[in-house]
Parts: sequence; C-alpha cells; structure tokens
Amino acid sequence: MNPRFTVDAYINTPVPVVYEAVADPAQLSQYFATGGAKGHLERGATVYWDFLDAPGEFPVNIIEAIPGKTIVLRWGFAPGLGEGQTTVTFTFKELEGTRTHLRIHEEGWPNTEVALQASYKQCEGWTQFLCALKAYLEHGINLREGMYR
Repeated sequence: MNPRFTVDAYINTPVPVVYEAVADPAQLSQYFATGGAKGHLERGATVYWDFLDAPGEFPVNIIEAIPGKTIVLRWGFAPGLGEGQTTVTFTFKELEGTRTHLRIHEEGWPNTEVALQASYKQCEGWTQFLCALKAYLEHGINLREGMYR
C-alpha cells in the first residue's frame, strides 16, 4: 500500500477566515512558510513556498481552489525520492458558523521504505501547519518563528 495520511484540527475561527489564511501568501508567510510565500492559491496557479528549515523555493501547483470548501495542490517529492509529486487536499467544514474543521490529506508516494519515511516527515509538517494556523488565527502567535534558525 502506498503511503498516505490525513491530519485534522478544529479552529475557533469561521471558514472564510481560515480559508483565506491558507490561500493568502502574506498570511501563510506569518505562520508556516517561514522563508516566505509567493502567489495566492487559485486554480491553475503555481505558487512558491520557502521554508527556513529546507531553504529554496518549492513550486506548488494549485489543482483546485473552491473558496470556503477545498484546496487541492501538487508538489514535488522531497529530495532523494526521485521524480514525482504528491497531492494534498485541504477540506474546510463549517461548524456552528464560527468554527472550522480543517482536514489535510496527502498521498502519491511510491511504495518504498524511503517514501514511507518521507511521508512521516510530511505528516509531521502538516501537523505543525495545523497547530501554527490555529495559534496564528486564535491568538496572533507565530509558533514557527525562531524554531529553525
């Protein structure tokens, strides 16, 4: 079975605000893309994310972007895995009108031990993403600041 995973979180912020915090490069740069993000997440766009812990811009291809509902992106394998891409799906669900359930699912690695290990690191990264997003939106805190440099 090829590696894949799903992580999720409940955020005490309305869906439109959570969605835009993911889609807007200025906001994404405040809590996740520690080296900066370029480009709004819109269908057909290629945006770029940079991370201080893995320097260099990563191209991110936006396959689908339905405001308040879903974002689907593809990006290249981590170094050492060869050529290929994984698919990441963000699903936003409104709860009580003021809360959001955000689910992130990633799949597409080959069925190898190296890919399995890479998927664990990605799962760790998306879990950090959810924690950082929640802290940013609910408390104005950047959890990743100073974490890697």
